[in-house]
Amino acid sequence: MEIIFLGTGTSQGVPMIACDCAVCTSADPRNRRTRASVHVVMDGLHIQVDAAQEFRLQCLRENIRELDFFILTHGHTDHVTGMDDLRRFCDLRGGDGLTVYSTDEGIGRVLAIYPYAIMERPVVKGYPAFKLLIMPSALELPQGTIQSTLLPHGGVNTLGLIFTERSSGKKLVYYTDCKRVPREGVELARGADLVVLDGLRPLPHPSHMSIPEAIAVAGEIAAPRTLLTHLTHLNDHAELAAAMPAGIEPAYDGLRVKL
Repeated sequence: MEIIFLGTGTSQGVPMIACDCAVCTSADPRNRRTRASVHVVMDGLHIQVDAAQEFRLQCLRENIRELDFFILTHGHTDHVTGMDDLRRFCDLRGGDGLTVYSTDEGIGRVLAIYPYAIMERPVVKGYPAFKLLIMPSALELPQGTIQSTLLPHGGVNTLGLIFTERSSGKKLVYYTDCKRVPREGVELARGADLVVLDGLRPLPHPSHMSIPEAIAVAGEIAAPRTLLTHLTHLNDHAELAAAMPAGIEPAYDGLRVKL
């Protein structure tokens, strides 16, 4: 199993518009963060989780050439507004529509933004087509299982995702955009080889976990490795990495982890 971090930033991205802070002007490429999304490869199955505004550029940068289906964790702008660029993967699939899994809220957002794409097949080559389905609690596939759990994120719930690869038994947890991880989410994450957690900034936030809150959740789950994502410009990569407890580190755009 492999996870490719296409983006690890917040809705504003880093560097931010009209900001001259040390992080936004940093020469460290790990401080350049596009909006958060990941690409997961599980026994050859390619799964895209979220599509940010920079999704096309992220795919070009990381040479993403295959996609079997798409999961939208929730319908906020920085996760849904790159979905139009999924049209290329419909072409690469021979003109077949792309299955999109999400919550009721996420599906509602897709219907509102992309009414022209809700169909089994594209109208013509080069157009997108989305087949919308509610994400089940467990999606059983020949390549493994994807479990889901709801994570509170302000006024909506985000899909927390647990990938277990059949051939290797490796387990990956992806919990982005959440204020806390309920007990069910902690229990589902136990035994994971890698956990990815929302860790917005050192300061508290009403709908995201702060760095200290993410560290506390990482301690509960007790995975051998935890990566923090959805990072603001209040986090300098090198400084944050140096301050983290053993086994916890910040992710960065373009990071690839093979399990």
